[in-house]
Amino acid sequence: MKRVDIKKSKGVALITGASSGIGEAFAKELAAMNHDITIVARRQDKLEQLSAELKTKHNVNINIIPADLATETGIEKIEEYISCTKDLDLLINCAGFGLRGDFHNLDKENISQIIDVHLKAPSRFCKAAIPVMRDRGYGYIINVSSLAAFFPFKGSAIYVATKIYLVYLSKAIQKEVRRYNIKIQALCPGVTNTGFHYTEAFKDFDRSTVPKNLWMQPDVIAKKSINALKNRKVVYIPGFKNKVMGVLTQIGNLIFP
Repeated sequence: MKRVDIKKSKGVALITGASSGIGEAFAKELAAMNHDITIVARRQDKLEQLSAELKTKHNVNINIIPADLATETGIEKIEEYISCTKDLDLLINCAGFGLRGDFHNLDKENISQIIDVHLKAPSRFCKAAIPVMRDRGYGYIINVSSLAAFFPFKGSAIYVATKIYLVYLSKAIQKEVRRYNIKIQALCPGVTNTGFHYTEAFKDFDRSTVPKNLWMQPDVIAKKSINALKNRKVVYIPGFKNKVMGVLTQIGNLIFP
């Protein structure tokens, strides 16, 4: 299928989880490409701060939508925006958070919230975006999963389950929408230098246990992800060592299920 280069597109990109981390890095990268963007997150003050920064540096239109994607109201707000934005050409589902602990000890409300943010919201947003992109003649969707999706380690049950869901959702949807000139990417970054590992869920996490050369910067991940949109592969793992780890893990899972 012949695609429009996202770097030359004049459409609108919508990014959830845009107030920090990889989502913020996507916003900065796209703004630098003179791409109009809509940024979504819970914290309006952070969105306003980012919007002001990007407008000062780049000649782009920035729209902010404060929304809590752990609520039906928040999901419906973004769903409606997507359906009404006929020049939407890029959707980046990046909103997310960590949840650690033995599964049977997790708070049931936290379980519901992570399912809403990691599963329900991206699923509904993909569903809303596909008809818009189909009618436009092309489009791109990036679902931000994680390298952890392939490592079901102790204390990570609900987190890795939601992340592997995004991988298979992306793979299946790509088979359905290829004929509409729509490209789906499941982005699976490894450990990243963001605030993710400084949250309450990771208070006992020792960063020194991860080799320094495995940590990646969010801006590098965003740039690599956008560049990889021209590739046919759905699953994209940035960083050579992360790719090797991902491949070896998948082979191991086949041999030792």
